[in-house]
Amino acid sequence: MSSALTFPFDAPPPPGATREVAPGVHWLRMPLPFALDHINLWLVEGAPGWTLIDTGLGDPATRALWERHFERALAGRPLERIVVTHYHPDHAGNAAWLASRCGVDVHMTMAEFLTGHAIHAQSSGYALADTVALFRSHGVDDEHLAALGARGNAYRRGVPELPRRFARIYAGERLRVGALEARVIAGYGHSPEHAALHAAAHDVLVSGDMLLPRISTNVSVWPAEALADPLARFLGSLDAFAALPERTLVLPSHGLPFRGIAARVAALHEHHAARLAELEEAIAGAGAPVSAADVVPLLFRRELDMQQRFFAIGEAIAHLNHLAAAGRVMRAMAPDGTVRFATN
Repeated sequence: MSSALTFPFDAPPPPGATREVAPGVHWLRMPLPFALDHINLWLVEGAPGWTLIDTGLGDPATRALWERHFERALAGRPLERIVVTHYHPDHAGNAAWLASRCGVDVHMTMAEFLTGHAIHAQSSGYALADTVALFRSHGVDDEHLAALGARGNAYRRGVPELPRRFARIYAGERLRVGALEARVIAGYGHSPEHAALHAAAHDVLVSGDMLLPRISTNVSVWPAEALADPLARFLGSLDAFAALPERTLVLPSHGLPFRGIAARVAALHEHHAARLAELEEAIAGAGAPVSAADVVPLLFRRELDMQQRFFAIGEAIAHLNHLAAAGRVMRAMAPDGTVRFATN
């Protein structure tokens, strides 16, 4: 259904430059060293300075671009506030660095702040060893588990440090973002308490990762909530976006800004409904209970690198947990200790 979307801008700003996409709202793009090779950040003008939404990966390439933006984009005016939509490295990677440099607070939801710290510290069920154990219980083989373990704390490489304090934001709050007044719309499933920002008077939605124009954001199960149904949370969150006016300009974290919010929400519902039906049919025809590792090739019909495999198994568990929570499949423990799913 992406054909129902309209794209007012045919290309992103070049590295180190910005593009104004709405009055006072400027688009920056930063590189990522992954298959998904970029993230969009947003600078919003105010008096006397700027509000920044998301910060990019905390690596040398991004920080070098930030030095250029300090000279050009900020034009000598102060950075007054940082808003982080969620804890993921491409969003929070430079939050502490920029906050310290500019003497400002980082605004984010409590669940995102605490989850980032738990992963950074490898505590509270968010350690790599916990993830390895979860994936082993869902049938991932020793070779892939060893490769995952060898990565170490990848989160800390993308987020060298996190802010030790924050200004809490929450669903429904009216937040001053530069010269705009924005309402916080909480999203769940992709991350614990993702914050999108809707400026109704300007018909702008900073959607973060909740609404992307070409792909569905990752929705995974992680070890601290091994039996959770994050897909139900994600799909339920979309209703708040579907209610926004069709003229709303959506500013996503990845891809190009677009209009057509209702069509995009409908397409995401249709996409996941189709994948769930396909998965349920495959389980019914398998002849034996299946693990999450067994269904990864069904959900992802392409060659996956290590990082993509990491998210793919989490997403496979999420879809299976969703089917089990809806009573469409049965969850059971195999004699070898592997979690498996079968039709009722």
